[in-house]
Formats: sequence, C-alpha cells, structure tokens
Amino acid sequence: MICGVAAPLAAVHAGGVVVRDARDRDVEIEDPSRIIAIGGSITEVLFALGLDGRIAGVDSTSLYPPTALQEKPNVGYLRQLSPEGVIGLNPTLILAMQGAGPKETMQVIEAARIPLVVVPEDFSEQGLLDKISLVGHAMGADRGAACLTAAVSGDLAKLRELRARVTKPVRVMFVMALVNGQAMAAGHNTAADEIIKLAGGINAVDGYDGYKLINDEAIVALRPEVVLSIQRSKDSLEAEAIYHHPAFALTPVAANKAFISMEGLYLLGFGPRTAAAARDVAAKLYPELADEAAKFQSAALTANCRQ
Repeated sequence: MICGVAAPLAAVHAGGVVVRDARDRDVEIEDPSRIIAIGGSITEVLFALGLDGRIAGVDSTSLYPPTALQEKPNVGYLRQLSPEGVIGLNPTLILAMQGAGPKETMQVIEAARIPLVVVPEDFSEQGLLDKISLVGHAMGADRGAACLTAAVSGDLAKLRELRARVTKPVRVMFVMALVNGQAMAAGHNTAADEIIKLAGGINAVDGYDGYKLINDEAIVALRPEVVLSIQRSKDSLEAEAIYHHPAFALTPVAANKAFISMEGLYLLGFGPRTAAAARDVAAKLYPELADEAAKFQSAALTANCRQ
C-alpha cells in the first residue's frame, strides 16, 4: 500500500518501486540496499526511519545525526560532487536533493545506469511531508514514512498554535553573509523565507526571490528588527559585525541588539526537525512566548519510526 501523502509522487511497479522525482521522471528501484544520500535532510530522514545501515555514503551537508559523517564515507559537497566519488562506492540507489551537481556529474551518474532519484526541494509544510514520504517509499519503508509524517504533521500543528499567539509580527532579515560589506539576504522562495514565516515573523525583504546582495540604502529602508543567520564551521556571521555595520546600525537590529544565529541544517534543512527549529526561532523573536514554546516537545524527535 502507498501512504496517502506519497501517492502523487510514487507508484508500485511489478518489478519493484517506481518513483516520480523532481525531474518529472519515473525511476524504477529494484535494490535499495546500498544508498548514497546527497542532502542533509535526506540523510536525516533515512536515519529517522532506521535505514542508516543501508547508507553507503553521504554528502558533506549530512551533519545530523553527527554519526552520519563520522561513520559514512563523505562524497563531498552536494553542489560540487565528483562522479568518481559517488560511483566508486558502488551504490544501488542514489537519493539526491534537487540542485545537486554539477550538471556534468549528474549526467555521468545517469550514464552509469545507477537509479537516481532527485528529491524535490519545496520549502513548505506540504513539501516537507512529501519529501519524507518520497524517500520512505523509494526505500520500501512506507509504514515508517507514514509514522514520521504523522509526527512531523503533529509538530507543525503545534507550531501553528504557537504562531497564533503572535500579536505583532517581527520584521526579520535573513543574512547569509557580508560580502565586501554588502549583505547577502534571503528573499522569497527560500528556506529562510519559509522558516521566518513558520516562526511567526515577516521577511523584511520583499521584492525578489532567492539570495541577493542588497545595498546599504535598501537595508535602512527595509528597517529589519532582527537579523537571522546560520552558524558555520568557519566564517560565520557574527553579531558585532551586524551591529557595527553602517546600514544595520541605523535600524532597530542594532538598537535592540537583535541577532539570532543557529546551526544551518537545523534551521534551513527542511527535514524532520524543521518545526522544532521554527519553534526555537519563535521563542527568540517573541520572549513572551518562551514558556509556551518550552512546552512544545517535538514528536518527530521522539517517535519510533524505525524499521
């Protein structure tokens, strides 16, 4: 049986499983016993489903759980893969997030006739649930995927209840980095934009999609109240760099010392922990909701959906 969420994405085939992926292609999977997971959220789902024993390799964004990169071969950064690093691990299936590459590497992998499922990157509640269902179905783990989607759905429902308590949404600007003094800020159709909304905030950037450099005049005009960023192994954006920036210094961000930084995969990965990450952001944006947020215990982190 195919779980209801996965039905639009995958179907059963007489010889195995057929999955409709992000390329709108049907991929037949006969042997999901040796997988390479390219994308931190895919790895996270596989571990949550108890399928980590089948993982032959992961990419460098697979930071959770920590044992993934400690125990599994690393094929490199998902956008800078080498065909030798992937094919050399003799996978029977490759699960890769949409946007993995470069294009030439993906073409070599396809030419090697290794089943490749490109998982859609849809930054939305439904997109998150569909991702879990698609990965689970590709692995023949529909029951576990249904369990995990139910837990994540419950977390998202709790998050909506928390968000409903927000009376005055905060204007948040997500800044990936400062490049020669200019802020690389997230617009619409990004993971950052969606996590801000899930946390009950408003994206201060309105007018473009994706990530772009914005000038000082735009920052002052947008008047962000909080800057949100990610922690990285090196070159993380620091609060003082924002507070002393000539444009941010003229906004409520500097006046209120309002800077939030969180681990990148947790904040932007759109895996099973996304609702918990949005809860944590909400608690920082709205201190008056901190007690309610503390009562929100993530079911996705405690559910036993392993197979």
